[in-house]
Amino acid sequence: MKCVGTLKALSLNWETKKPEVTLEVDANAEDVERLKDKKLSVEMKQYRRKRSLDANSYYWVICTKIAEAIGQSIPWTHNHMLRKYGQIEIIDGKAVYLVIPDTETAQSRADEAETYHMKPTSQVKEGKGGIMYRTYMLLRGSHDYNTEEMSHLIDGAVSDAKDLGIETLPPDEIKRMMEAYGKKHNPKG
Repeated sequence: MKCVGTLKALSLNWETKKPEVTLEVDANAEDVERLKDKKLSVEMKQYRRKRSLDANSYYWVICTKIAEAIGQSIPWTHNHMLRKYGQIEIIDGKAVYLVIPDTETAQSRADEAETYHMKPTSQVKEGKGGIMYRTYMLLRGSHDYNTEEMSHLIDGAVSDAKDLGIETLPPDEIKRMMEAYGKKHNPKG
């Protein structure tokens, strides 16, 4: 059983010295009762709403229209949208950096990449043999974005589209699309 819940109480069992947790969960009481006194696999992490497929589809429509308007490929356009409006990959509270050759070939490959996304920085250093290397920040793919992050990406893409004279959905329709996701996946709030 997988569900969403809220941590209601936390105490320490003085005999075992282990924490005891009380949760309120959005689940059927009978389903929970069947698990009573059974050893469970437990994973607790902060709940984040995921974005809707409608929002994802709309982002790709806008990205495609921008690509056509500026004469670039869709991967190139997507990477540049992520660089402007996307999210940096964070591991252990720190941004992830990559160093690649500072060449047109390497830059072009990064611009057109579909399986990874990175943002160039201004930091360039000379390596062995006089080869220059540029530092890039690793970006998270949009497939991993929650509702808030996807909303920021869509808002940025819509703004860029409008600047290019591309017709977009009205703001109230975009808001409705994002709210529909929230209601579907988080009915209590």
